[in-house]
Amino acid sequence: MTRIRRGYIARRRRTKIRLFASSFRGAHSRLTRTITQQKIRALVSAHRDRDRQKINFRRLWITRINAAIRERGVCYSYSRLISDLYKRQLLLNRKILAQIAISNRNCLYMISNEIIKEVGRKESTG
Repeated sequence: MTRIRRGYIARRRRTKIRLFASSFRGAHSRLTRTITQQKIRALVSAHRDRDRQKINFRRLWITRINAAIRERGVCYSYSRLISDLYKRQLLLNRKILAQIAISNRNCLYMISNEIIKEVGRKESTG
């Protein structure tokens, strides 16, 4: 009986995995079993860190807004600014507020002053 030559499907799969791990160091880019393990680890880390990145950016925006607001007035803080924004039903998210705080502080101060005035008027009348 003649020998059967193996197909190309397994080789194609391994080549695809090798292309994914071509930038890894050492055996992580050469041995098939190690490559598959490292590929799983890399994809798990990427998935986890996409969520972490969103959390980290939100923390950064909050820190920037809080620093800019506290620089102006001691009695005013980030949490009061956000609650006053919700009371006025202004749709400014934290990313935009942080960009305003960096690029144009006076604009942020004007926004916060208008909010303080408006909320103060509503509380005194209501």
